Amino acid sequence: MHTGLFITGFWLGTFKFMFAHWLTFAAANGMGYEPHFYEIFIAVETGCLTSMSIFYWSSGMVMRMAAKRREKKKAEAIKNGKEYKKKIFTRTNKGIVWIKQKIGIYGVTFIAPLVMSIPIGSVVCAKFYGEKKITYPLMIIFSLVYSFLMCLWIELG
Repeated sequence: MHTGLFITGFWLGTFKFMFAHWLTFAAANGMGYEPHFYEIFIAVETGCLTSMSIFYWSSGMVMRMAAKRREKKKAEAIKNGKEYKKKIFTRTNKGIVWIKQKIGIYGVTFIAPLVMSIPIGSVVCAKFYGEKKITYPLMIIFSLVYSFLMCLWIELG
């Protein structure tokens, strides 16, 4: 396996999974290297699974820290006699909740890592469905299927 190809695929797979396969293929062609199906698949999927694991499993800690920080700000505002402003429910938040209600766990675990990016999608999946044991395996299965189909498309194209 070409080391430059693996590093490129790995780093692209950690963040922008949706385009990582094509960009890795383009980078390989730019290096004058004809990649095999499995090389792009392994490189991108390794980066995806690494990033997904880190962000999914650490998201609980990050959410707890954010909640403590909000409580601290609220307590300081009350102590100083100031009005505490709650977070406004934005259009983005409404859209995310709408998606959660309409497409459920299968849709969120499929779409979130692809459309949002692996880190943000993993945190969203953990926040919405972290209590369900099937969430993380679904994310892995969907990323493997998507990666396989993209590599197959590149190979046949």
